[in-house]
Amino acid sequence: MKQPLTVSGGKTDLPPGFFRRLAAMVYDSFLLVALWFLATALLLPLNGGHAFSSGQLFYPVYLLSVSFGFYGWFWTHGGQTLGLKAWKIKVLTLEGRPLTWKQAAWRFLAALLSWVVCGLGFLWILWDKNGHAWHDGLSKTGLFFESDDPTVRLD
Repeated sequence: MKQPLTVSGGKTDLPPGFFRRLAAMVYDSFLLVALWFLATALLLPLNGGHAFSSGQLFYPVYLLSVSFGFYGWFWTHGGQTLGLKAWKIKVLTLEGRPLTWKQAAWRFLAALLSWVVCGLGFLWILWDKNGHAWHDGLSKTGLFFESDDPTVRLD
């Protein structure tokens, strides 16, 4: 059974479940792919208008940087990507505070690790007693439901 989390203000709540997180990831993936298209269009003239080859290491590193910029900006400015906002979820520290850029970087790198092992780090939510993915624990951050209660501090 998932353990309730306590956020500043004393409110306890269960963390968002696997399918809600998955839905938010799907929403965000559409935005991220669109951003990759735009980022690629901006970069193509520098490559002579030709497609990037598999031997060009710069391009995947560039897209990874664009991805971090996307997630890092949203996580540090309100704690919500558009997918998280649609599903009323926020990314916060375990103390209920907004993420810093350093925490966002740790979360992003840990999320990459979660994906590299065939998504096992994300599936871990199903077994973890607190409903945390690997990147939640490694970055000391977590997903919380957005609160309409003004006595609960989520900013």
